[in-house]
Amino acid sequence: MTIDKKSIYEGSMPSQEGETSLEMHGMAPIPQHNRYGRLHRVFTVWFTPNLVPAGFFIGTLGTASFIGVGFWLGVVSIVIGTIAGGLLVATMSTWGPVTGVGQIPLARLTFGKTVVVPGVLQWMSTIAWDAINAIFGAQAIHILIHVPFWLGLLIVLVMQGVLGLFGYEVMHLFQKWMSFVLGAMFVAITVKLASIGNWHAPATAHGATLVGGFILMTTISASFVISWGAYASDYSRYMKHDASRQKIFWLSLAGVSLSSIWIEILGLAAASLVVNATSGGIQHLLGGGVLGGLALIAIWIGTVSVNAMNDYSGSLALQAAGARIKRPYIAIIVTAAAFFLTLWLNTGTLATKFQNVLLFATYWVTPFAAIQIVDWWRHRAIMDVSDIIEFNSLHTRWDALVALIVGFLAAIPFMNTSLLVGFASSRWLHGGDLAFPVGFVVGGAVYALLRYVATKSSRDTNAIAT
Repeated sequence: MTIDKKSIYEGSMPSQEGETSLEMHGMAPIPQHNRYGRLHRVFTVWFTPNLVPAGFFIGTLGTASFIGVGFWLGVVSIVIGTIAGGLLVATMSTWGPVTGVGQIPLARLTFGKTVVVPGVLQWMSTIAWDAINAIFGAQAIHILIHVPFWLGLLIVLVMQGVLGLFGYEVMHLFQKWMSFVLGAMFVAITVKLASIGNWHAPATAHGATLVGGFILMTTISASFVISWGAYASDYSRYMKHDASRQKIFWLSLAGVSLSSIWIEILGLAAASLVVNATSGGIQHLLGGGVLGGLALIAIWIGTVSVNAMNDYSGSLALQAAGARIKRPYIAIIVTAAAFFLTLWLNTGTLATKFQNVLLFATYWVTPFAAIQIVDWWRHRAIMDVSDIIEFNSLHTRWDALVALIVGFLAAIPFMNTSLLVGFASSRWLHGGDLAFPVGFVVGGAVYALLRYVATKSSRDTNAIAT
């Protein structure tokens, strides 16, 4: 490995909390002497970015005609879906301190050179999530300071781009302080909705259709947090190697779940009152004035918060896929690409596009996560990441790629979007969507079987299996 090749993925990095220097370090493992950070930061880094209108919008779908589960059954589906997705994020978040490596870069051990596929998928997914969130942030700025939508969008993207550019520590600091700011803002919004929200909306679907709607609502709620599974160890990789994995698990689960459940239940209670599922609709719901303005500021901050994480993780993912570009520059590319996708989302029927982008940007994550979990278990959580940087030294791991593809294909009959309704969803599930668990089980099982056939063992003894 030449010094030039290493320098692409290495560079200056923070070494203590509160440091605001530019992080030039990329996907290379974080050395032991550079590890730091208290455990509570794991909670705030996952709590803050979910307090966004996308979560509120998901909640409003509970009473939509194609779901129709009503309020209380909607709450149950939100809680089940969010916790199920949060378990995936929490599990993989514990890998950061052990390896010092981000989630997609760590997949180089499992996928070898075929990591290009999940790497590019993750990079594209972060752009999709950027666009989904940015549309609300741009609308909020447009209403709040009376600038054109495109200029509001530019303001959001520049702010998130700066955070993504500076990297890990600056984002942790931002998420920490914004957890208090956004938390206080949403408490005020919750108090308002407590008096005007519909907390007893009845189900409009019945019988088998109600069951299908419940399954679909659970899946949509799960999708909101499952996507973080492909980011998980990105935000714990600087933590000390001996940091408590158990505490990291529970703090990650609490952070990602509490905020998501909170914002989605607010959306569910407000569903019948929201004029339209936009930032303007949320402002109108709260009666305008100071509280409406407060909501717009919360939307603005929340958008910057979540999208900065998209930009950062997208840059690590593209490096893992083989791009020999310094991490901060890729973060800027992700931000720029999101600008055009957001403009497209802002035209036509947002609800339909929102659901399609949300699900298709996430379906691949569960088989991918299952494959990584199986590999983690096969190696007894002992992963040698010393040679992870050099792409040419990696083996071509077709077994992982085949398992990913088979897991995704197996999930297609169980999908339900406006672009594709699988036969299992339409015939057996009455519109329900079980693509996530099917993809997870099939992807993981196929990979485990292929590895057993190749090694004649249920365990791997080397870090990068051949």
